[in-house]
Amino acid sequence: MNGPRVTRSLAAAVLGGLALVTPALAAPAQEEWVRTGEGITAGISGIAVVARGPAGVDTVVVHDNKRPGEPRISRIGLVPGSAPVVRVLRWQGGDRDPVDLESLSPVPGAPGELVALESSGHGFHLRLTGETAQVLREFTVPGADAVDPAGHRDNYEAFFLAGTPGRLTAVWAHRGQDADPAVLHAAALDWTALAFGARDSAPVRVPYPAAGVRHVSDLTVSPTGRVTVTSASDAGDDGPFDSAVYDVGRVESDLFGRPRTVLRDAPLRIAVFPGHKIEALACGPAAQGVLGTDDENAGGRLRAATVCPL
Repeated sequence: MNGPRVTRSLAAAVLGGLALVTPALAAPAQEEWVRTGEGITAGISGIAVVARGPAGVDTVVVHDNKRPGEPRISRIGLVPGSAPVVRVLRWQGGDRDPVDLESLSPVPGAPGELVALESSGHGFHLRLTGETAQVLREFTVPGADAVDPAGHRDNYEAFFLAGTPGRLTAVWAHRGQDADPAVLHAAALDWTALAFGARDSAPVRVPYPAAGVRHVSDLTVSPTGRVTVTSASDAGDDGPFDSAVYDVGRVESDLFGRPRTVLRDAPLRIAVFPGHKIEALACGPAAQGVLGTDDENAGGRLRAATVCPL
């Protein structure tokens, strides 16, 4: 397998879509991972597709790094049959560098704008300009400051903006761990004021992976409101890792237009991915998806898969 090329100029051909492979429902997915970086700082913890066409796909990813000088955000171009082209972007603006970025979402109706979320629940509204990710605004999701009786705060690994301009719904999740379930939240979001409405929340538990499981390691919401999540096990920096993708239900509007979570009685398993810790999922168009891994000391990988319910 060819290794990634790290460059400061992304190939112009990388503006397209991937030939996707359809895994059998709830069966191990065929291994077609592409390595995008070596070592623990190259892991991928969130992803957004920014361009897609016949030649390949252009993605932006975030990294959960914490130390000065380590990459926070990168652009990765994938062309079938070629090594990925990796371009580390400069983080600009804000009061500080982000710490532990765990999710990335496009902003509906605003090409080149994204929202990145830290595990703490602190978020950044970004604009991509050339080699720079410019911080425009910052916010914190509701409930991020709450502390449970044991002194623990929620740990967020998923955030997605659904809907259309002027009628956005923010969907985000505490990841959970083993007996502690993930918690899926949905709230209307006034984008101009960055003000969240009342939350509707529901717990999520998945049956696989069975041990060391983070029940929600990323999520996305389809145009019809279908919520797809990734789940992953983490046994330490050297693994072993396992992951799965689930359809957990929907986000709908009540009679007053307020978002509410309507979850399945049991998550529907779409595919399993042994040997990797999936922390990034992007969907569309249709059922096409791109998955990213944070395999810790083994670095980061991307692959295409048809894992996104409509």
